[in-house]
Amino acid sequence: MIVCFDIGGTSIKGAYAQDPKTLSLVPRIPTPAQDYDAFVAALKRVIDDAPQKPDCVSISIAGILHPADGKAIVANIPCLHGTPMRERLTDDLGLQVIVANDADCFALAEAELGAGRGHRIVFGVILGTGVGGGLVIDGRLINENGGPAGEWGHGPVACTSAGNPPMQIPRFHCGCGVDGCLDATCSARGLEKLHKHIHGDDESAEDILAFWQADDAKAQRTLEIYIELLTGPLAMIVNMTGTSVIPVGGGLSNVPALIEAIDKATRSKTLLRPTEKLVIPAVNKIEPGIIGAAVHGHSVLRAQRINV
Repeated sequence: MIVCFDIGGTSIKGAYAQDPKTLSLVPRIPTPAQDYDAFVAALKRVIDDAPQKPDCVSISIAGILHPADGKAIVANIPCLHGTPMRERLTDDLGLQVIVANDADCFALAEAELGAGRGHRIVFGVILGTGVGGGLVIDGRLINENGGPAGEWGHGPVACTSAGNPPMQIPRFHCGCGVDGCLDATCSARGLEKLHKHIHGDDESAEDILAFWQADDAKAQRTLEIYIELLTGPLAMIVNMTGTSVIPVGGGLSNVPALIEAIDKATRSKTLLRPTEKLVIPAVNKIEPGIIGAAVHGHSVLRAQRINV
């Protein structure tokens, strides 16, 4: 049995997992983001209440571990940022601690128990407050030892001209410090910035999508450009990785028409032009971080036992 955590800047979700399919969720608790000792104490309370002694702790978190020194890059939890998080928590909790990025955990959940089952290569995509991704090959994360591999949301790749007729698109500034990231351009907030740039209107992403589905001309123009900006880089990911399925999670994935439009445009831009659907809604809509942490934790333990 392992203890799983999905840790965000405001709350910690926990669960006990006999296996990835058998989760016992515990009530969420506030994240002591500024106080490391309080953070450890919060995790210990959940661990101490476990029905049996855990084999390890598996964590999903909105950050990454640097592959060279293991230091965490976790901007929304200052008490962990810049620390050797995995090693420090292993010492302080008295249990092996396994850590993965939340988008990677989402991809693992879909590869093992979701839309990616039966596919050798799965690229999971998050389209919501941010744009993220994770790459799973043969059931294992491509970056299981840390690092940003699969994180397609960051990098100056957004086109500066899109649409028919084409129009100029600014390189929106991203929180990572780079201009032109998909995270800044194609997230829900990016969709809102794009709509304002094109039309001068302040609308929520939800309203823009609702107007688009109602054939509103302004929203149609915005989504035409949005889909072009998003699907070029996504088609490149398909060509580079050979993924045969792209499960999509996050708030924007709840609009089936949008996922269908992204799928059609992405397939038309790949080298193989697949006829079967490629971009599809994720199956694990509830607690994908917890499920992915369970999958990851059990996978690491199995590998360790095989190698003993």
